[in-house]
Amino acid sequence: MKAGTTRTASCALLFSTIFAACSNGDAGVRPPGVGHCDDFDALRQPLFGDLHVHTSLSYDANLSGTRLGPRTAYEFARGNRIDITPYDEDGNALRTLQLERPLDFAAATDHSAHFGSVALCRDPDSVAYAHPECQQFRTDPEGAFLTLVLPFTFSGDHPALCGDAGEDCIEAGKEVWLDVQAAANEANDQSPACNFTSFVAFEWTASPGGNNMHRNVVFRSATVPSVPPDPFNAKRPEAMWQMLRDDCIDAGTGCDVITLAHNTNLSAGTYFQRSGKEDLPLDAEYLRERAVMEPAIEIYQQKGSSECARSLGAPDEFCGFEEFPYPNFTALSLDVIGAPVAGGFARDAFGRGMELERDFGVNPFRYAVIAGTDAHMANPGAVAEYDHPGNGDAVSRVQVSADPLEQGLVDDPYFGSGGLAGVWAEENSREAIFDAVVRKETFGTSGPRIVPRFFAGWSYPEDICDRASLESEGYESGVPMGRELPSQPEASAVPIFVAFARQDPGTEGRPGTPLQRVQIIKGWLDDGGEVQTRVTDVTPDADNGAGVDLATCESQGTGHASLCHRWVDEDFDPSQRAYYYLRVLENPTCRWSVRQCLENGYDCENPTTNLDSDCCDPVVGLNRTACADVACENTDLLTEHEARCCLPPVELTIQERAWTSPIWYTP
Repeated sequence: MKAGTTRTASCALLFSTIFAACSNGDAGVRPPGVGHCDDFDALRQPLFGDLHVHTSLSYDANLSGTRLGPRTAYEFARGNRIDITPYDEDGNALRTLQLERPLDFAAATDHSAHFGSVALCRDPDSVAYAHPECQQFRTDPEGAFLTLVLPFTFSGDHPALCGDAGEDCIEAGKEVWLDVQAAANEANDQSPACNFTSFVAFEWTASPGGNNMHRNVVFRSATVPSVPPDPFNAKRPEAMWQMLRDDCIDAGTGCDVITLAHNTNLSAGTYFQRSGKEDLPLDAEYLRERAVMEPAIEIYQQKGSSECARSLGAPDEFCGFEEFPYPNFTALSLDVIGAPVAGGFARDAFGRGMELERDFGVNPFRYAVIAGTDAHMANPGAVAEYDHPGNGDAVSRVQVSADPLEQGLVDDPYFGSGGLAGVWAEENSREAIFDAVVRKETFGTSGPRIVPRFFAGWSYPEDICDRASLESEGYESGVPMGRELPSQPEASAVPIFVAFARQDPGTEGRPGTPLQRVQIIKGWLDDGGEVQTRVTDVTPDADNGAGVDLATCESQGTGHASLCHRWVDEDFDPSQRAYYYLRVLENPTCRWSVRQCLENGYDCENPTTNLDSDCCDPVVGLNRTACADVACENTDLLTEHEARCCLPPVELTIQERAWTSPIWYTP
């Protein structure tokens, strides 16, 4: 593996060390290719998008009925109404969906592993259309998902329909890849208006042993490889990065690319190991390459939060947010409920990175933080709790009904509505957004358009939050989120942080939710080499008593339109490695599942029948494997739909939030 090759991106000339700090975040310095938009801000502006969405080109979305391609996904992101599943007997969509506010940017990240097989099985003129596997793909979606899709994704071997060496799928996949590029390039607004940015992208989908190793792969420009890596030609993350280096970064074509870690909570604790295996040796070369090729982590999406897990003993009550009860894809596919596994969360990576830096001199896990939807109906950015359409990616789970009352919920209640990626960029262009991710000046939200900003330095004045020059002083006297604190100016100096957040204003008809608190999460290596974590509420009145009336989903209590606090780490030890990131929480609101149950008329205080089975108990939840022989709709039990609404194995309310990329300190 070749490491250390430079990448042409803002503030990312990675010569002898990939962590060389750029002066004060380089605010005001115009990167290559940036500056053609009318709306240009040298001090950067917040932009919201979704770098994780699937269309009909993805096998799981296709099997679940999605017939909309990348072009429609980009139309949706720009604010256009689209038809979505399910369809009636005549092929007419029974639902429509539209964003109240368009996104600034998006990327269709369809699974490259099955570009060819989906195309062959859906094309009547293809060489494989009549193959038994293709027939099952069209007639038995649930069976095809379990017997065709999962085994080949886990093993990295081509399905039989692809030919002896996979040649038929490889050729068909090339045509699909060309169309993926065309769709992204057509949607990308290169005029001075810069109304919308779309990226050429795909998802590399390998799941050895059922453990998620997936990465979303995003290119900086229209210059991309002729063939994307997939688990058939690159079975390990290292092989995928090498292909991207050979065919893109080092190819001399001007190509540049990043990979984004996704759903690390579904890796059974293996995501931050080499090739997902604990016994493979680590070395500085591998760690440097991983840091360069994988600068960002998806901290939240529809399949749960990857920040931290309350059930694993995290000393943080807010780590219980949207905790997904499946340790990996095998458990998810078979619907076997299980506890999260330590080692698969962002805080695990941040702590592990400091240990590796101590031992090898390189921290591969100084991740930029983003979030996404992982939507599977060509619907990027569809994150509203009041209008959740379902995930649409697993035919073996809940099927959307034409009559909502018949089904109760549009999705398995464990699934969330997804999040958004936020960047601080000079303008809404491919180059500026890509560079923001490489620079790590990013944040993620669980859906709302909360705007957080985070600076650290050694000399911010006490009244900085009251100054109109907060942003410029933030850069001039320190560093923004994602960067490393400069050297301690004197032995007595302690770091000073500026934590700012603005609530999502919402729309005229649907105002946003006030903010409740701003928190700074600090992690450090203590003198014994152990990772420690502390959460500090920097909002004085954080416990504001806000709540929700679950009978109506009306919010109760007051909050803040914006918050800004200057915080000094009085416990700072200059000999200890540390990281700090910002977490911003809204007041509590109703979760999507509760909203749908109320809308569908379920009266949980007066159910039609009595509960007397563990299979309908909220502790067990609706574990359809353990309870396969128990029908919750029997006359002596709650109906299954009542159980979903009245005994959900999830929290009834949530506190939507935003997370920033960490700021790092190295002795």
